Amino acid sequence: MKRETTGLSRRQLLKRAGGITATALVGSVVLTQAGTASAAVTTSKRFDLTDGSDEWFREILLNETRVLQSFAFDNTNKHLYTVQLVQGGRVLPGEAAAVSGTDRAKNGDLCVTRLDWQGSIIGRMYLKGFGHGVSIGVEPSGNSAYLWTESDSVPDSENNGYGTKIARFKFANGAVLQPDSSQVTRYTPVAGSDHNTVTIDPVTSRIAHRYRINGTTWKFSLYDLAAFKAGTFTPLATIAQPAALTGPTFQGYASMGQYLYTIDGTAYTYDSSGNQTSTSNTYVTSIDWNTGIVFERRLSNAGQSLFYREPEGLAIQIPDTAAPTVCRLHLGFGSEESLTQTDKKASFYYKDLLV
Repeated sequence: MKRETTGLSRRQLLKRAGGITATALVGSVVLTQAGTASAAVTTSKRFDLTDGSDEWFREILLNETRVLQSFAFDNTNKHLYTVQLVQGGRVLPGEAAAVSGTDRAKNGDLCVTRLDWQGSIIGRMYLKGFGHGVSIGVEPSGNSAYLWTESDSVPDSENNGYGTKIARFKFANGAVLQPDSSQVTRYTPVAGSDHNTVTIDPVTSRIAHRYRINGTTWKFSLYDLAAFKAGTFTPLATIAQPAALTGPTFQGYASMGQYLYTIDGTAYTYDSSGNQTSTSNTYVTSIDWNTGIVFERRLSNAGQSLFYREPEGLAIQIPDTAAPTVCRLHLGFGSEESLTQTDKKASFYYKDLLV
């Protein structure tokens, strides 16, 4: 596969083994409970962020024309789930008329696209009133999966909807869900928080939760997935968002073992003639769950030849569940072909060197 950046030479990979657990929770219920940190996170290897990034997919089409917001892997069934805001002009079942893209963003209306690992679309569903789609978690179940997203969207000062709760529901091709749909289970791990999102660590079966409290303070908490599903919100760790992430545009996160990984940055800019006027400001950061201290922060030039190139999410892929010690940290990017061809496409690059 094409290597987009110059990094360390490929070495024998020694990776931490782990299991993937998926259990079902029946019914639709709102669970609310407070908790505090009670245990340290077990030591593990980390992705070397100086390792170059390999290309997985370059500029594939998703269901909507809008930019990729986030993505996650079903490593058991070899599916890729992506999230976008619903495009303007689309009429969903039960709607009397088309809705503008501006109103879709304000409402927090999302489209989830399911793809196989050849990049072909094999399903989609719509989530009305859920949020902005900054992050998504996938929990495999049989030949499908339960999805974890934000829900109960509330618009911010810029009229972009963000979730005030967390939702879990089974992927159903063609379905249109709302937060109070019977298929949805909602959780409130931190009462009064907003901008709630989650991601799932498929190696350790944990769920990471990012949220804002008091309108100003950003935090991350890490939970055992089974306990979280049962409504026990006692975190293994809670850390403040590092100061290094205060200024840049936050674009997503992933968790594996002892480390939290984040991605931030913005798209390239251009003048009226189509000449690029900025360079990459995409950074990937690793943070120790036990201390909240930034371990490594690196500029990424993955996909640097893409036109537009906006960083959009991180996710953990296990290419072969029969060999779960081989893992990849994927970086997602949204792009467009030119200033006049603006329908968005998605690209994915990965790092796989654990140290």
